[in-house]
Amino acid sequence: QVQLVESGGGLVQPGGPLRLSCAASRSIFSIYPMNWYRQAPGKQRELVATITSGGSTNYADSVKGRFTISRDNAKNTVALQMNSLKSEDTAVYYCNARVGLPPKAYWGQGTQVTVSS
Repeated sequence: QVQLVESGGGLVQPGGPLRLSCAASRSIFSIYPMNWYRQAPGKQRELVATITSGGSTNYADSVKGRFTISRDNAKNTVALQMNSLKSEDTAVYYCNARVGLPPKAYWGQGTQVTVSS
């Protein structure tokens, strides 16, 4: 069983930065990929960023060049550094892990990010 908890959401102005963090209840980050998703009102949940156990990363086109995903396997945490935020980035952000064979999905409770003047 894996429990995920996000933190760091809040209200920021356009162009500003925000850093999200996700903590896992057990040691999984060393061997399993970690992901950040987001869901805006009226839209389906979308994959924002992925980081593998080896440190390879992938990003949605909408955030490429502005967001950075990173992981600290020793602390079982994954972070999402968001820069140059736009109003379109407003959403609930979720930490996600897929663990085991076959993979089982685990989700955090979500943290609200609001970009507004």
